[in-house]
Amino acid sequence: MKILLISPAVDTEKRTNKWLMMPQLALYILEGLTPPGHEVRIIEEEAEFVDCDQECDLVAISCMTANAPRAYELCAAFRKKGKTVVLGGVHPSILPHEAMQHADCVVVGEAEGVWETLLNDFQNHNLQRKYHNPDPNLEKYVPKDFSNVINKSKFHIIPIMTTRGCPYDCDFCCVTDLYGKKIRHIPIENVVRDIKDSGAKNFLFLDDNIIGHKKYAKELFRAIKPLKIKWGGQASVSLLVEDDELLQLAAESGCKSLFVGIESVSVEQLKTMRKGIKEIAHLESSLKKIKKMGILIHASMVFGFDNDTKETFEETVAFLQKNKASTASFNVLTPYPGTRVYDNLKKENRLTTTDWKYYDHNTVVFQPLNMTPYELQMGKIYARKKFYSITSVINRMLGNLYNPLTYFFMNYGHMKQVRVEARRIDRLKSVLFENQ
Repeated sequence: MKILLISPAVDTEKRTNKWLMMPQLALYILEGLTPPGHEVRIIEEEAEFVDCDQECDLVAISCMTANAPRAYELCAAFRKKGKTVVLGGVHPSILPHEAMQHADCVVVGEAEGVWETLLNDFQNHNLQRKYHNPDPNLEKYVPKDFSNVINKSKFHIIPIMTTRGCPYDCDFCCVTDLYGKKIRHIPIENVVRDIKDSGAKNFLFLDDNIIGHKKYAKELFRAIKPLKIKWGGQASVSLLVEDDELLQLAAESGCKSLFVGIESVSVEQLKTMRKGIKEIAHLESSLKKIKKMGILIHASMVFGFDNDTKETFEETVAFLQKNKASTASFNVLTPYPGTRVYDNLKKENRLTTTDWKYYDHNTVVFQPLNMTPYELQMGKIYARKKFYSITSVINRMLGNLYNPLTYFFMNYGHMKQVRVEARRIDRLKSVLFENQ
């Protein structure tokens, strides 16, 4: 049987900067779960064109919220050709009834323990409308083959995952609903196997908190240290800096950059987010401690909280420049369906659109309390542009000399994206911000 696995693009008219792209892990999990005897082809639409006329027996599409509209377009195109289409991923898992309107079958949640059954049912002409395994066993985590994308030089970073689940249950995040509060582990020997088999040297751990379980994290770092890889990941600042051994092991195992969810430099906001950081001075000293280990800091910032004002943009950039953040992402609060933020804003009648393609953490889709949606959009663009100005990049380099080449390429990639984002604003204004 010929199986086509697709990750849709958010915007088919543009392609993300190649240095910031990586394969979609969900597709390779499905490929690994597919029993021998089937022919599997993976298409990442961010990197290549999707031909709906190609020969296949089954099409499986994995999507988030922002690319759900494109996923639905592809569903319609393939079904028109008589193909059977399966939808899975975050958005279909949160809104399965919506997804069912566009596909023959929907997978809710994780694929382990489901995909093999689905394929068997399809071959026996008994495909169900919905599949869901509420308690997948990660002990059976299967190998993934990244050699194809590496050999074709499509991507420079390979994704990998060691745990699922997050105990924090943030108001603006649906991870806990999808994967549960309990952190579940993939056997370390399986993680090491995937790294070795990939043949790659640059990895991004997709765990919501790579150090969420300290004992496991220490064992993992010791196991991958001999592999001489370079890796980045997402980690809790408070957990990392309170354990010197953990921080040392992370650095020794090849950690070159960490995605740190600071979100806000407002003390009031930090206290509500249960991150263990309640004072700006504590946050600054923690970042400094991480940087001393030669680890680049990628700060994730979010604008649009109810206590944010027009001054928040300038204050945020000043904080990041003062602390010599290596790179930063400037996001707007996005009320993803399935989160308490979405439910609250909908209840307060503050959502300005439910066109999912704009739910991309870059576009304002709600009415903020202390400014207009357009002011929030322009404030976010201003902050990103100022942070990635030539002057700022040079000044921040003085605090990132321990890894200058990586620092340069990361900033260069973001600088290119600043120009891409600036070109979007006229179109967005006519669609979302008219009369503002």
